[in-house]
Amino acid sequence: MKKIIYFLILLVLISCQKQETGGIPTYIKVESIYLGENDSTSAITDAWVYINGRLQGAYELPAKFPVLEQGITNIKVYAGIKNNGIAADRVIYPFYSADTINKVLTINSTTEIHPTVNIKENIDGQFDDFDNGYSFNADTCFQVLSGGPFGKYGSLSLSDADSILFTEINYQDFPLSFDNVPQQGSPTYMELDYKNNTSFLVGMYINIPNSPTIEKALLWINPKEDWNKIYIDLTQTVSEAIGAETFSIFIKMKRDINLDENKLDFDNIRIIHFEK
Repeated sequence: MKKIIYFLILLVLISCQKQETGGIPTYIKVESIYLGENDSTSAITDAWVYINGRLQGAYELPAKFPVLEQGITNIKVYAGIKNNGIAADRVIYPFYSADTINKVLTINSTTEIHPTVNIKENIDGQFDDFDNGYSFNADTCFQVLSGGPFGKYGSLSLSDADSILFTEINYQDFPLSFDNVPQQGSPTYMELDYKNNTSFLVGMYINIPNSPTIEKALLWINPKEDWNKIYIDLTQTVSEAIGAETFSIFIKMKRDINLDENKLDFDNIRIIHFEK
């Protein structure tokens, strides 16, 4: 009986010792995630981290977080965004590749990593940066200006001198199509850099054979004093449009009579989806 008691005490002591030793973490630090594409901007806000194949967590950048792994460790980092610009809706951006980093981790120390992601190769879509022209239709309130943070940029403006209440650009001559856009939940997004003093609407025209074109509002975007980037999720609209043959994106700005001039500057429009 005494031998059994001694054995149980020994097991408890060994167990406590293991927990104390194994409970000392190492720390991983990620200041930012770099997008390695020269022609693209990004607004990567989060790091989704996998340690040795298991999800460690999603961390707002810059981040420093503890892990209990030691020795050679496989760290896989995905770039996270604010879906539709909503802080409470954070997702892995499906068109950026992950970065895999192998590091030797030691307890009670900090390892800084510098992940780099790239746009995946099996994607399709349209891209307008105004340095090489643009592909959408525009009304008379649109102009191309120089001297923006990314070079040339587009601008919509309405003032007291204008008799119209709305101004718009659209891709009706350059539509998305079921011929080259996957359905059934396959991601489709619109990226946009913008600066505005009044709210504007991003929406979609849905074209169904032998039926009037459906105009669907997707997202009202609030004013931003400085340049901002947003990722607009088109996936649900594309997937739910049963019977549609094509879609086209529009950006519409409404006249605010309380302002002397309504202005929307925008650049780097990217409509992006996987190849079918």
